[in-house]
Amino acid sequence: MRTFGLGLAIAVIISTFSAGVASAADKAPDVPKELRAKGMAAAPALITASGAQCNLADARFVGDSVDAKTKAKSSLYEVACTGGEGLLILQAGPAGTPPTTFTCMEAATPGPDGKPRGSQCILPGNLDPKAGLAPYIAKAGIVCTPDKVRAIGHSATNVYFELACHEGGGGYILQTSSPPSADKPASANPCIMFDPSSNEHCELTDRATQLAVVDTLLAKSGKPCVIKDRSFVGATQSGTNLYEVACQDGKGYMLEQKADGSLNVAVPCTEADSFAGGCKLTDSRQAKTEQSALYTSLAKKAGFDCDVSGYAPFAVNINGKEVVELTCSNRPDGAVGVFPASSSQTADIYDCAHSELKSFRCSLNKPAGSYPKLTADLQAVGKTSCTVSEARTIGVSADQQGFIEVGCSDGLPGFVIQYSMSPIKPTKAILCAEASGINGGCTLPHNKK
Repeated sequence: MRTFGLGLAIAVIISTFSAGVASAADKAPDVPKELRAKGMAAAPALITASGAQCNLADARFVGDSVDAKTKAKSSLYEVACTGGEGLLILQAGPAGTPPTTFTCMEAATPGPDGKPRGSQCILPGNLDPKAGLAPYIAKAGIVCTPDKVRAIGHSATNVYFELACHEGGGGYILQTSSPPSADKPASANPCIMFDPSSNEHCELTDRATQLAVVDTLLAKSGKPCVIKDRSFVGATQSGTNLYEVACQDGKGYMLEQKADGSLNVAVPCTEADSFAGGCKLTDSRQAKTEQSALYTSLAKKAGFDCDVSGYAPFAVNINGKEVVELTCSNRPDGAVGVFPASSSQTADIYDCAHSELKSFRCSLNKPAGSYPKLTADLQAVGKTSCTVSEARTIGVSADQQGFIEVGCSDGLPGFVIQYSMSPIKPTKAILCAEASGINGGCTLPHNKK
């Protein structure tokens, strides 16, 4: 975002009209009829010439000013817009010069000495600057009912406001066009994105409040974690924000927040290397080692002897159970484990030779590592002449019979192995020549001969 501030020109303009002009500090309840009439007469043309979007509700003539050096006259007007932010419009320079606009909220910003500036908005429709920001907040796509607002300033093309929201959280910096127009893009970035020491920062919320969103996102994730530390990681190109949370038990998570403020995903630090370089508050290497040891214990408890050397979670959750593919250092075939939330419960383990019958395809483990298992299945049903060299899962029938096609290393036509499903156990082997009725039959290259 470009550096911005309350422009020097605006500060000069406001100061120029400070003498003899009613200001908000005067608490003047009424605007003289002649000033309102003159303002209403001039406002439509000024609004059009300035390019502002304003459904005119009220206006007043603030006053004239003459430059001491150039003797050029300037005229200042206040306008109130239905459903939009109020404006001060300055008409100055030679005929045909576009007027200059700035928002009532900018005009209300105190000067460097902390004192109110001279010319401020006093029309009834401009007394609540928060209300005028509603269409731009909606345009930005955030959920925020502002309790407090602050004009930060503007650039040549944009105006910037700080919002502290009734819904809580760390607030936002809202960017609109200059002058503000609901027909033009508006955006909002969380205050947490801005360094407190930079020109672009928030003052209505402190850093602790801005980071409190982490607690909300973590609670929505359902992840067990007593928070030890939290940090803002950064924004993504897709418009989401990343936060990291470290837990007292040594674990941690990367939390991705959608642009609308809701939780997108919570990823354990052990799996978060692709998120902005991974976790920094948590020792993910140590966490991975500990997680591998846990999976080793759970797999062996379930009867699958595997010293886990690697793992990859599936993007599914079955009744609160975690589904993870495991690679093993002590055996060539890996497995898919379905682990319950409590370690006191027994996991379900499906070796990679048969896991696809349960709709879990192994990708970390090489297919050849599972072929000895399938050779043993053939031998269990009396087919001892085939050493499996390729395989394809056909699927599961409506009557819960599983089928896997296998090819043999001798190059002769192979078999379709039929399985019962609870538990998975081979029940027969069907020659490919006789298996055409099983979902189209055999399709592996050697089996089609």
